Amino acid sequence: MELNSKIYVAGHRGMVGSAIVANLQKKGFSNIITRTSTELNLTQQDDVAAFFKEEQPEYVFLAAAKVGGIVANNTYRADFIYENLMIQNNVIHHSYVNCVKKLLFLGSSCIYPKMAEQPLKEESLLTGLLEETNEPYAIAKISGIKMCDAYRAQYGCNFISVMPTNLYGFNDNYDLQNSHVLPALLRKFHEAKINNQNEVVVWGTGKPLREFLHASDMADACVFLMQNYDQAGFVNIGSGKEISIADLALLVKEIVGYTGAIVFDTTKPDGTPRKLMDVSKLTRLGWTHSIDLKEGITEVYRSKFL
Repeated sequence: MELNSKIYVAGHRGMVGSAIVANLQKKGFSNIITRTSTELNLTQQDDVAAFFKEEQPEYVFLAAAKVGGIVANNTYRADFIYENLMIQNNVIHHSYVNCVKKLLFLGSSCIYPKMAEQPLKEESLLTGLLEETNEPYAIAKISGIKMCDAYRAQYGCNFISVMPTNLYGFNDNYDLQNSHVLPALLRKFHEAKINNQNEVVVWGTGKPLREFLHASDMADACVFLMQNYDQAGFVNIGSGKEISIADLALLVKEIVGYTGAIVFDTTKPDGTPRKLMDVSKLTRLGWTHSIDLKEGITEVYRSKFL
């Protein structure tokens, strides 16, 4: 990408999309195109076709998606598979039709089999059953990867895919009904602190292991790969470090300054037992994360709640 290249960031108001825009601007890219969901509904093929024909972007970051935590994924199963498939199909296909030089598709680590060998290697894709609670979303994301590879194989499109680990950062979703675990914990502990509650209830046993990456690091990795990666398949993006949900709760409790008790509701689902990305492929390409978990959570908490 040249500094004046025309770059379309789909999903620029989301956590990852907004971080990509900020990263591009910081690096001096000045010709960035964005559209809100009210200005351009990416599930509508005719609207997407008209947008690409008019704007003719040279590079596309496909960060637009319907996303949510374990409750949302399990409750709105049809919405998650339909909307994500439609968004991907439209943007990827019309990037091909309009001769986009390069497209980067963002997937999700939930594409991996529930019991895949840890840490999760790129070659483990489609080697086992998916986690049931987010299977529709995962199938949509797997389809996006395969679609990019198919357009590369048949038409020679330079479409690449990346798989982020669990992300957190600015513009995160803090709705307790459909947010991910980290923003949900931040909100729970903050509200418990200001309301002088004696305890905070955390879903599950606290035993599952998770990896977290700041969205600013994610964005930096995406821009790096857009500049330096041109192959089929996909690249894991993560920190390569994991923490149990119980230890994460303790860390959030410390950062927030909450002094009450933590109670684990074992009637609620844990989800996948462990989810750590093998980031050796990304490391070999020359990129590693820079934001420490405690530092990142502290920064996000202060910006959102204080």
